[in-house]
Amino acid sequence: MPLPNIIERISDTVWELPVSYKPGMRVPARIYGTEKLIQAMDEAVYDQITNVATLPGITKYALCMPDGHSGYGFPIGGVAAMDTEEGIISPGGIGFDINCGMRLVMTNLTYNEVKPHLKELVDKLYKKIPAGVGSTGFLKVSRDEFRQIVEQGAHWCVKHGYGWEEDLEMTEESGCIEGADSKKISEKAIDRGYNQIGTLGSGNHYLEIQVARREYIMDEKLARVFGITVPDQIAVMFHTGSRGFGHQVATDYLQVFLKVMQSKYGISVLDRELASAPFNSPEGKDYYAAMKCGINMSFANRQLILHRIREVFSDVFGRSPQDMGMYMVYDVAHNTAKVENHSINGQTKKLLVHRKGATRAFGPGMEGVPKRYKEIGQPVIIGGSMETGSYLLVGTSGGSQTFFSTAHGSGRTMSRSKAKKTWRGETLQHEMEARGIYVRSASWSGLAEEAGGAYKDINDVIEAAELSGISKRVALFIPIGNVKG
Repeated sequence: MPLPNIIERISDTVWELPVSYKPGMRVPARIYGTEKLIQAMDEAVYDQITNVATLPGITKYALCMPDGHSGYGFPIGGVAAMDTEEGIISPGGIGFDINCGMRLVMTNLTYNEVKPHLKELVDKLYKKIPAGVGSTGFLKVSRDEFRQIVEQGAHWCVKHGYGWEEDLEMTEESGCIEGADSKKISEKAIDRGYNQIGTLGSGNHYLEIQVARREYIMDEKLARVFGITVPDQIAVMFHTGSRGFGHQVATDYLQVFLKVMQSKYGISVLDRELASAPFNSPEGKDYYAAMKCGINMSFANRQLILHRIREVFSDVFGRSPQDMGMYMVYDVAHNTAKVENHSINGQTKKLLVHRKGATRAFGPGMEGVPKRYKEIGQPVIIGGSMETGSYLLVGTSGGSQTFFSTAHGSGRTMSRSKAKKTWRGETLQHEMEARGIYVRSASWSGLAEEAGGAYKDINDVIEAAELSGISKRVALFIPIGNVKG
């Protein structure tokens, strides 16, 4: 696609659309990526990120990460920091799958130990961790218990025996973001969520058994800190979020904001999908408290899934999870808005940072980084397609330019409907197995949607993130077994 004539190349990986690009822009829009990625970016990204630049209270820049592609309101990969006094909060800048995120667990098992048991492992994981649209989990809780879960997050799970205390330390926000208020969520949201804890869901959600091969370790010193210590070491990585619950929370408040945005607060937006309310308004505060419930539900969901993974590995190998070294590296969130302190023109300001399909990537020494990683920075987990591999990175001090945010995945280059016309799920499964990747999927069409060719090259995305200084590569994990939503 030809680039907009007015776009300015700031560096090899930073491109800027000035405020003159579109009437109403309050700040420039910056897109991160190599020329190859920028040339391939869909046109809607330019329109959406410059729409974001018109929102009240936006600070410094509207940003799009290297995996950027068109989304609802914000592009996926969009980042925007709002002044907490004058700015807005927008569900379109957070996403329907609130706290869709990644969790990485290492083991001390090697590829040679796991290979004979791979199909058994994947089949049992597929059976124990429900996947697909409408799937329900093994945890049966009442509606009142669910309200406790969305206020307590992963802490509720650990307290009830579904995890280890150490898991909380290795989770963003320690597995529970403060200020979640279940009184701000609808009964319909509870209906959609209370039986879905411990499920993968559909779309690009997955659970993968992976191998960290020595030749794909980019920084051995950092890798050791993250628990990668032996050749061909086995890891488990999975990606899921708040399921129907988060979707309903976003839907509910979008309707609220559409009613009050113009009539009550005089806010005009260029796209209804950017429906917003002042962050400090009653409606804005209610949504923030409800959105936090979505964050906590997702942390609990991933905690329950980890519990099941440990059970399956113990069943197959006849050893305890501790004996197999099944410790978390980290759990990172996408699709959130959080109040954070950032330096703007030499002054520390409280900002509401929207990350839509983008990962927090705090650098060394920053508050919020687990003590174990304080000197090196926050782990960053970026999933690739099921055919390629996924990366472990680390946050850097250079991340200040993006409010310490980086990419979250490969980024789609093809719609789901086109992917289903291009590939057949059954054929894809056979081809992957021939290449040493055993996959189970809830549906053939769902598998076709997630074909590697429907995504950007993960190596290109990671290269752009590293060259721009917003995160640093540590290791590439190669998939050998996959459970697909």
